[in-house]
Amino acid sequence: MPKKIKALIPVRSGSVRVLNKNIRPFAGSSLLELKVKQLLKIPSLDGVVVNSNSDEMLDVARGLGVETIKREEKYATSEVSMNDVYENMAENMDCDFILYINCTNPLIRTKTIEDMLQTDFKEHDSINSAHLIKENLWKDGEPINYDPSCHPRSQDLPDIFALNFATSLISRDNMIVYKNVVGKNPLMYNISEEEGLDIDNLIDFKIAEFLFTSREN
Repeated sequence: MPKKIKALIPVRSGSVRVLNKNIRPFAGSSLLELKVKQLLKIPSLDGVVVNSNSDEMLDVARGLGVETIKREEKYATSEVSMNDVYENMAENMDCDFILYINCTNPLIRTKTIEDMLQTDFKEHDSINSAHLIKENLWKDGEPINYDPSCHPRSQDLPDIFALNFATSLISRDNMIVYKNVVGKNPLMYNISEEEGLDIDNLIDFKIAEFLFTSREN
């Protein structure tokens, strides 16, 4: 029996560093609207769901013809554990697999998402977008990924992945059990640092809008 895959877009009110960043004007639209429209183009998805505590954001989603789930306020505060939020969101989904995708990563391409959905990850319990960090890293006064006495070129540094949460695919059951979108044995799906860019502050917002607009034009 075919497995049902639905995309889950989590948005909430109360963003501090970028006020209403999910629905504020962005490249002639908004981050939320652009992400919904992008996901609606992917035929392998069995639905798109917007989960939010904000009636305004849910209205935007309904206007675009996708499913909505009203999140309880206690799961939309800055104090609640993200593990509890993940569990709550998964419990309210009606599908076998969840494509958890943030609208604050607007530069990830549709083809990248489609290719990830076609990737065989049977030996893993989740597949998660990440980008490589090729930098000389130190912690507590010590190098952690290279030997200074034999200084390597940056391209020769070991592969260290940084999760960017642009997109994650995990079974609904595992998301509930792990209370996370990252499994115990995840497959890191390498995307470019540009595609993985996450909007966390106003500078990120402006950079992402510039890059998005430049690419679209």
